[in-house]
Amino acid sequence: MRDHYDFSKGTQGKQSDRYKEGTNMVLLDPDVAKEFPDDSSVNEALREFLREKKNSPDKPA
Repeated sequence: MRDHYDFSKGTQGKQSDRYKEGTNMVLLDPDVAKEFPDDSSVNEALREFLREKKNSPDKPA
C-alpha cells in the first residue's frame, strides 16, 4: 500500500450486510483463468457446456 493513500475516514464493513444477502462471485484457479480473457468468455463456455449436457444422450433421467 502506498503511503499517500488515506483510509482514515473509511468505514469498515459498510457493504457487509449486502454481501451476506448473497453473491454469485466465483474464483477461478489461475490455470483456468489464463484461458478466459473476460467474464463474457467464461459465461459463453459455461452456456455451451450446459447446452451439450442438456442434449447429451448420457445424461441421467
